[in-house]
Amino acid sequence: MTRSVGPQIRGGEAAALVRLSASHAACMVKEFDILVAIDWKNADRFIGAMPVAPGGLVICDPAAGAPPRAVTEADCTIIECPIGELARSVPGGRENMIAAGLVAGLINMPPDALRTVISDKLQSKGDKAIEASLACVEIGMRTANGMDMSYALAPAEKGTKDRWLITGNEAVGLGALRGGVRFAAAYPITPATEVLEYLAPSLASIGGALVQAEDELASINMIIGASFGGRPSITATSGPGLSLMMESLGLAAAAEVPLVVVDVMRVGPSTGIATKSEQSDLNIAVYGGHGDANNVVVAPLSVADCLFTGQWAVHIAETLQTPVLVLSDQSIGQARVLIDRPADVTFMTRRKPFVESEDAYQRYAITADGVSPMSIPGQTGGQYTADGLTHTERGSPSSSRVDQKVHMDKRHDKIAQFDYGNHWGVSEGDSNNDTVILTWGSLTGAAREAMHMLKEKGVPARLVSLRQIAPFPEKPLKNALAGAKRVLFVEQSHSGQFRRHVRSHIDLPYDVRNLNREGPHVIGPDEIAAEIEEWANQ
Repeated sequence: MTRSVGPQIRGGEAAALVRLSASHAACMVKEFDILVAIDWKNADRFIGAMPVAPGGLVICDPAAGAPPRAVTEADCTIIECPIGELARSVPGGRENMIAAGLVAGLINMPPDALRTVISDKLQSKGDKAIEASLACVEIGMRTANGMDMSYALAPAEKGTKDRWLITGNEAVGLGALRGGVRFAAAYPITPATEVLEYLAPSLASIGGALVQAEDELASINMIIGASFGGRPSITATSGPGLSLMMESLGLAAAAEVPLVVVDVMRVGPSTGIATKSEQSDLNIAVYGGHGDANNVVVAPLSVADCLFTGQWAVHIAETLQTPVLVLSDQSIGQARVLIDRPADVTFMTRRKPFVESEDAYQRYAITADGVSPMSIPGQTGGQYTADGLTHTERGSPSSSRVDQKVHMDKRHDKIAQFDYGNHWGVSEGDSNNDTVILTWGSLTGAAREAMHMLKEKGVPARLVSLRQIAPFPEKPLKNALAGAKRVLFVEQSHSGQFRRHVRSHIDLPYDVRNLNREGPHVIGPDEIAAEIEEWANQ
């Protein structure tokens, strides 16, 4: 399930977009078989994002106004249903429960399963709310049965694994907790706020804390302070907030303070469209800081992968004593998906500790792996100055060219030489196929579905998607692209930031095409497959 909402801070139009399948669904579809309109208020603002499939069904309340032209001119069946009147026939009845019953009847959902879910979901509201909702659902299902229409789903196979219903924002928060985060500070911003809503009670339950800061400047500085004090820390924001954090990210890089910043990207620039998705913060995440700050940037490949990537980001930050940016986006951050329970992953995450000795403490000592022992305030003999100035190994401010070069090399090398393992990304499909779909982050699901669609049509293609954006995984990407003749870049940005990023690091001796556009409409698998199919037929 994804959501479509307007730009208003409160109120306004809203829609829930749901894809129901007997097998795992990795992304949203382009067209919808069933559209239930409780009302048509401001529908023109978002109806273009949810076109009805040819032969589809629109159910609408005649008392709620006339359907917009996009619906009346579509190749679909329109059935009028007095949703509001039916809801009012039940004391305490609600229109959304009538709508749920309509859809359940059309897809042949087992009634007992739906009753169980509603009873569990509304338990806190009391018996009267449950009884009213169940009555509305029954009415909706009976009404659907009289429509002589069916979109019945095949029954799902009985699974043996535990299953989770989770959003990307919740998953990245859980990953951070598993990684060891015990402090968060943040200022609410769409579409990242749910990360904070998840972390606030979760941190409190394990002895941690979340502080709502007065703005993004305060939140990034708070987590620098908490991490300096020995607490693995995180903040979550979106593009405008990340812009405000850039100076302090440079401070954390220079002072070698570990922290994680989750950027749930949205349409920009400036305020843009706060409720829609885009992948256009790549440039600022990788190149946005002043000086050579050497940020580490990673991007989850799916809702489920948000958990792993969040945990991995904490591991990298704490191990290398550096800021790590996680580039999620609205399309997976706010998507709620049913997944098999992810496997538990354990990283040997541990800061290199300061051990008291008779020698003077060198906070920024030059070591073989580039990582220096880090003391906690209050440790005997562990005092040092942590600031943004060029410094000596002791941490004393310096204007020496030698110190500048030595510590620039140190910070660069520890990141460049770190073993990121096989977590750089994914490479899927037959390696003999010479056509590659190359993408990153949240578009992996759409690209994966496109690859399967093409296989059914006899058009071979394979998928390569990056989770590790910086430092750039040059060697593994070159290996993954071996044998390629045609590469299709797929990304959600107007200027093709990802393609430019890749081309700045490796040569592309292939026939290259680009499928890129700005938000808010997310690129779907059908578009990717059509682009490859057209290319193959030339």
